[in-house]
Formats: sequence, C-alpha cells, structure tokens
Amino acid sequence: MTITAPARPATEKVYRTELSPVSFLRRSAYVFPDRVAVVHGEWRITYRELEERVNRLASALVAEGIEPGERVAYLAPNIPALLEAHYGVPAAGGVLVAINTRLNRDEVAYILEHSGARMVFVDHELVHLVDGSDLPTIRIDDTGAADDPYERFLAGGSPERFEVPIAGEEQTIAINYTSGTTGRPKGVMYSHRGAYLNALMEALESHLRPDSVQLWVVPMFHCNGWCFTWAVTAIGARHVCLRKVDPTLIWELIDREGITHYNAAPTVHLGVVTHPAAHRVERGLTVTIGGAPPSPTLLAKMAALNFTPVHVYGLTETYAPYTVCEPHPEWESLPDAEQAQLLARQGVHNIVADPIRVVDAEMNDVPRDGKTMGEVLMRGNNVMTGYFDDPDATAVAFAGGWFHSGDIGVMNPDGYIEIRDRKKDIIISGGENISTIEVEHAVCSHPAVLECAVIAIPDEKWGERPKAFVKLAAGQEATERQIIDFCRERIAHFKAPAAVEFRDLPKTSTGKVQKYVLREQEWSTSRSMT
Repeated sequence: MTITAPARPATEKVYRTELSPVSFLRRSAYVFPDRVAVVHGEWRITYRELEERVNRLASALVAEGIEPGERVAYLAPNIPALLEAHYGVPAAGGVLVAINTRLNRDEVAYILEHSGARMVFVDHELVHLVDGSDLPTIRIDDTGAADDPYERFLAGGSPERFEVPIAGEEQTIAINYTSGTTGRPKGVMYSHRGAYLNALMEALESHLRPDSVQLWVVPMFHCNGWCFTWAVTAIGARHVCLRKVDPTLIWELIDREGITHYNAAPTVHLGVVTHPAAHRVERGLTVTIGGAPPSPTLLAKMAALNFTPVHVYGLTETYAPYTVCEPHPEWESLPDAEQAQLLARQGVHNIVADPIRVVDAEMNDVPRDGKTMGEVLMRGNNVMTGYFDDPDATAVAFAGGWFHSGDIGVMNPDGYIEIRDRKKDIIISGGENISTIEVEHAVCSHPAVLECAVIAIPDEKWGERPKAFVKLAAGQEATERQIIDFCRERIAHFKAPAAVEFRDLPKTSTGKVQKYVLREQEWSTSRSMT
C-alpha cells in the first residue's frame, strides 16, 4: 500500500526554517539559560548572558553599517569574543572571516583586502598585525571589564533578540583561508547549511552531552574550530577557552574544570600525553584527533591514559572532518597493536557526508585491496561551496563534479580508507612509490622517538630517497644507524630512511608539521651544490 501526502491548495505556502547554526544558541539559551556556557579563567558566562552578548554584537554591527553578506574579520586566540563572533556576525547577516593568528602582517593584510572585510576585531596582543590598515578596528583587551574597547562596542548594542534573516541556507556564513604554503591562500566558503549539519555531526560523533566540558585546544580560526564552536553550543555543553596551547595548563584545566573533551592535531596530543603531569583520567576523556594521520604509537599512549580517540580526517574545504574511523565492537577483542592499526585509518564518510571515493587518474574507483593508491574525492553538504572570488580555482577543485582533495590513499576491503600521503609528499624512488606516512609510523614505533617527519631528498641513483627528521623523547638516546636498522626490520629496505636528522620539527599554529620547510631546506642545499 502506497501512502501519499494529502494534496495542498495551490495557494498554500509551506513554511520551514532555513538551517543555520545560530539557532543552536537560541535553543540552548531557552532550555539552559542559567547553565554556564563559557569559562575563561575566573570568568563564567551563562547561556542567557552569551545570547545577550551575541545580540549586542549583532545589533552593534548593523548599527555600524554592516549589511547582509559583508565580511567581518577577527584576529584573536581562543577567547569568548571569537566564540561570540560565530553567532553575532551571522546574526547580523555578515560573513565571519577568522584569521590565523600566526600569519605575518603582509599575509593578514592580503586576507583583509581579498575578503573585502568591512571591519576587523583584533586581540590586544595582535594589534601590530593590522597596523596601517584603514579599516574600522575594534581592539579586544580580553578582560570583560567595562573599559575594554570590545565591551564598549557591545554596550552600544541591544541585549534583546536581534537577527537578520538569511536569504537562504546556502548563504555564506564564514570564509576560512587556507594555509597558502604553495602560494596566496584561498578563501574557502562555508554555508549556513553546511555549518549546521557538520556541527550536529561533530556533536554525535564525538559523543557530546549537555554535561560535557570542551577545552578549546584546536584554534577557533581553523575551520571554525572544526565546527565545534557551534557543536558544543548545540548540545548545551560548556566551552572552556584557552588563549595558548600549553600542556601544563591543559592538564591543570583537565583536573580543575572536569574537562571531558578536547580536539587537536597529533603533535599537540603527543605533547599532552607525554607531559610530566600526564596521568590516567578515571572518568575518561574523549579526544578528537585530526589534521594528520596519528601513529599507532600515539593511539596506544592515549589508551593508557583512558583517552578515547575519535579519529577524523578532512580539509579546510570540507569543514574539517569528513570521515571518521568508526570503531567496531569486535575490534576490542583484538591485540592492542592490531586495534591501534585499525584506529589509525581515516575510516568512512561521516553521517552527513556522501560516501568517500579513492580513484585513479581517469576517476575510476580503485580496487578495495588496501594497496592500490589513488586520489581521495568528496562531495556533499559538508564540502565548501567554492573559493571566494576565485572561479578558476573552484572549477579545478571540482573537476568531474567531485572535490579533489590532493590526498593519496587506499581503499581497504572493509570500505575504510587510509591516507598514504599528499600528492606532493609521495616519494618516487627508482620508480617505486613510498608513503611518507608508512615510514613515519615505522620510525615512531621506536621507543626513543617522540615524533618525526619524513620527506624526499634527492638521490643520484634512485632520484629520491626518504629522510627522517626525528625528535627524541626526553631522556632518550638513539643514533641514525639504530633508527635506520630499526625501520629495516619493519618495512621494506627501500622504504627505510636513507638518512636521519635529529631536530625539532617546524609546525603550523594547528600543530601540523611544515614539511615544505624541511623540503625547501634539503632541495635548496642540493641545488646550491650543483
């Protein structure tokens, strides 16, 4: 029997609300008005107060002349003002441009100009980065005091509910600029719909609950905090702000504030789990890990501290996480090493994403054999709407109707993908492809190694060979020969590092290792010798 909906009169209008993450704050302020929403040092902000502050920000922006679709830039660490911007700017009809705080003045100026920002809000420690700008600028002293310029700006707005209706849920809510390591950064456009759906996905996949307490380790400027700026609020949980990543302070807050969740790149997690203050958290701690493939060694260290890792994978262009390594109950009966190997994979498309693909040069799906490498493609609600003011780059990125990630991976027999490298990072040695990630995992399994990065270096005979840059754990010793021999026992000899250098690793503000810095160092040295 087929059931059909009753016919509606031709003149009847069907009403529905456009999806926007701003609605998450409205609901939590309605349901949990007296619950603490934000913690920043000794400062406590309830959901009622957070909504009032957002209303003030939105109405003050409109009074300042911000019109629908205009861009408002923020340059600040993880503080309440930047969290409020994720609601106040879109509530004013504007588009949030949260800028990486580790960029230099020229890079910041480029983003302000390219985005066409109408205003810029800047933390007091970063004012020098906007010196010379003729944009209206609001300094954030981050004190909460009445004489703080940001607080004075809010005081000019109204605490009553204020919200400019959006024209449609595909309207841009934020523009996030890529790192720009191979040229000028591109502005990745997020829609209200994509942000809404991705935030709900994050709340579910990371097991957020109304009594959860999220520590802000990943920068809010990075993919809008992986959309957790909206996810935590959606569930009515608590945000704990952190101006600077400091493992000592992270452990203090874990214990003092009862932290239940935090997110970070593998290198940041590594700094936390190897810190002298590290200890088993009896209540458990859910940690989302992404930005680079975690090593099985790191995952094992997390398990020992009762951390539950949620391994995700994505790019700025996919609102950050696109896949999740969904664990299966039967994995729990496997040996720890085998469990860690399974959890180190990037996994499957998340609950709001289209199935992910791994394809060859003709965009045909590669076999599910865990060996055949191809490019990873995505599409769907949590893929950007395009690059701002750059139709040519957008067309290239979406060639064939799918977003081309530039990542190289394999598809395993169980349908879980595994990233093997970035296209530009694959090492081609004597015609054989070598995954730097595979080599890094081998190096990191050495008990003396804290972290490492592997790149290609020039070789007269083979064209390229792997070189490992290694940081040893505190109090540990190892020689280059020991590391190489250790790897040769675990992976094919041609994949093992040809050289090892012991040093600190250059990193981005989100904890990713800057391999291009190491690569430029090695290849420029080679060129200068020819």
